[in-house]
Amino acid sequence: MEFIELVKKRFSCRKFERTKIEKEKIELILKAAQLAPTAVNRQPFKVIVIDDEKVLDSLKECTKYTFNAPLCFAICVNKEKAYNRGYDGKNSADIDGSIITAHMMLEAADLGLGTTWVMAFNPQKAAAILNVPDNSEVLALLPAGYPAKDAEINPLHYKTISIDEMVSYNNF
Repeated sequence: MEFIELVKKRFSCRKFERTKIEKEKIELILKAAQLAPTAVNRQPFKVIVIDDEKVLDSLKECTKYTFNAPLCFAICVNKEKAYNRGYDGKNSADIDGSIITAHMMLEAADLGLGTTWVMAFNPQKAAAILNVPDNSEVLALLPAGYPAKDAEINPLHYKTISIDEMVSYNNF
């Protein structure tokens, strides 16, 4: 698929079929995360694949946005392992985790799967449910699955700022 067409096709899916995702597709999504760039290639992340019904149900304790997906990826980052910029100490963990999450979402879309980036969750509860160690945090939850036939695209999906508003050359 042409990249821009893939980006246009991908949307935040909020309704899924209960069909399990094939292991091969899960592995391709994880490969996309593994290949994503991170600052100084530190790769300060771990992805938890959640496909157990009991654990998926437990996630409802920390967010209402599971959309009853048959699978959820939890993207975790370790700020101690991430790069810190020398000029101001800015830590790259959240940025690195965001890049891998975007790669995962695009690979899932290319495979005919839907995802939704969920940031509206209680990270302490999620960490407790998933046994995330103290040196790491859950950055995002990514419910995934085959979109339901009646899954609707949120109208805001198509709202973008103009290129002229978005871009300037040589200065702000």
